[in-house]
Amino acid sequence: MSQQRVAVRCPSCSPGAETAHEVLNEGGQATVRCGECSHVHKTTIQEESRVDRRVIVSQEDESTEARIDIPPAEELSTGDEFLVETDEAILTARVTSLELTDGSRADEASAEDVKTLWTRAVGNVAVNLTLHPKDGGHDETRSVKIQVPGDEKFVVGEVQEYGGEEFTVERILVRDDATNYHREGYDHDGDFALAKDCKRVYARDENAQQRAWSGW
Repeated sequence: MSQQRVAVRCPSCSPGAETAHEVLNEGGQATVRCGECSHVHKTTIQEESRVDRRVIVSQEDESTEARIDIPPAEELSTGDEFLVETDEAILTARVTSLELTDGSRADEASAEDVKTLWTRAVGNVAVNLTLHPKDGGHDETRSVKIQVPGDEKFVVGEVQEYGGEEFTVERILVRDDATNYHREGYDHDGDFALAKDCKRVYARDENAQQRAWSGW
């Protein structure tokens, strides 16, 4: 979601006419920054109308419903991230789809035209790992799920440890709703993706031999 902007007078560059300002801190006397000269000052902002919208947050195999109040002119789009309060917790959610008031779906729309925001929790996420042994054999290839913070990095070529697993990342598939990625698959050393953007991580199992020994 975009940063809130308001039209107010700037005492530095435009005392006689309103200019666009970015809201830094709301309140009785809001702190704003002029978009023309970057002057920061306090001003009174007229209370604007807001609309109540339904939010569906999916996390693993479960979905939670919540509500948010947003300005009707707020531009929403898939990939936007925001905090939403549910009955269980405050979650960081990413918009995956917008359901409009006419029942259709869209990637971008104004809040006044949106009925439901379909989202995915990205604060803490489950990442799907496909692990294969160092010797390249496929008989012991296994799939596991690990829980990690959404902003954790997976880097191709690096040995990483999570949830009792130690592995070398070889390839990363990113999600369709991930932004700032120019392709789906990453398999060159140094390529990386955030956990919240990973559809699946393919890696070499660094613990396979140790497990084999423990079973003898």
